[in-house]
Amino acid sequence: MSTIVDLRSDTLTQPTPAMRKAMFEAEVGDDVQGEDPTVNRLESRAAEILGKQAAVYVPSGTMGNQAAIKAHTQPGQEIICEERAHIILYEMGMPAAFSGCLVRAVPTPEGMLRWQDITPRLRPASDHYRGTALIEVENTVNIAGGRVYPLEQLAEIGREAKAAGVKVHMDGARVFNAALASGCAVSDIAATVDSMCFCLSKGLGAPVGSIVVGDKDFIEEVRLVRKALGGGMRQAGVIAAAGLVALEESPKRLHEDHENAQYLAGEIRRTDGLRLDPDVVETNILFFTTLPGRIPGAELRLRLKQHGVLVSGAGDRIRMVTHQNVDRAGCVRAIEAIRAELAPAGESQERQAQPVGGSAY
Repeated sequence: MSTIVDLRSDTLTQPTPAMRKAMFEAEVGDDVQGEDPTVNRLESRAAEILGKQAAVYVPSGTMGNQAAIKAHTQPGQEIICEERAHIILYEMGMPAAFSGCLVRAVPTPEGMLRWQDITPRLRPASDHYRGTALIEVENTVNIAGGRVYPLEQLAEIGREAKAAGVKVHMDGARVFNAALASGCAVSDIAATVDSMCFCLSKGLGAPVGSIVVGDKDFIEEVRLVRKALGGGMRQAGVIAAAGLVALEESPKRLHEDHENAQYLAGEIRRTDGLRLDPDVVETNILFFTTLPGRIPGAELRLRLKQHGVLVSGAGDRIRMVTHQNVDRAGCVRAIEAIRAELAPAGESQERQAQPVGGSAY
């Protein structure tokens, strides 16, 4: 493991030796022509695992989400999503800029929509507006601390949306984490929505790429949109090979990331001057804040960097994400660094010398 403990994001994962070997040996062709055998295997296997008719490999999750939105909608139509959704906060305003759609953002306490949140905002097409075309959900919910949608909640949204003639797309960047936390197959989650984009390059550890899944006609449309966005790739089997390894092997070890997140959460709860926000930690993401009168969060982030511990966040809110390149010893180092910086003057050395809590978390 690196001497740096990098908890900023699981996008920072490094390809495993098995991935590097697969990339070196990959059989390739022109993917725009549909002739890259490794990409074709990746797409076929992804569709099989997710229980959908077809899949397409895209360079990033943002491209996958935006290509799906474009394929599902027409300019002027409306999209309903939670107000802190990734497609609003982190995707460059592309629902408006590229698809010409109006986003109707819904505030919720936990970052997760319920059907009762959606139904008052559904609008049929009329001579005044184009109407609702798409509902977008995110699972896990990044900005809410990696929270997981209950399966029955998703199923109700999918069922009622279908009855209303509205499609549902899931930003499932970390859907394998969601499936693990839910105790279900990832295909059970995918079955509740019309389409999904999930990342190979986050917790699954591949260096590049995401997958969009859905029915065959929809995926063919997404391929055309991918090309329009500049995402048509040539000998992409070199990177798709790592994605295949990630898809088959990485879900088996995600429990380690969840256990490390629980360890960090438990230690943060026991650390004077910190508050876990929210208190519930379900997957591999957690947020915490420093209490009033203590070191501001922005300053604490800078001080932790001096200890070789990298975290992210904004304002007083600090974000940690566990992943395959940070082991339990790295998590212990992170907690020790936090406590050393929060300790009153003169107590830092004593606090650093005290053992950090054990592996129960």
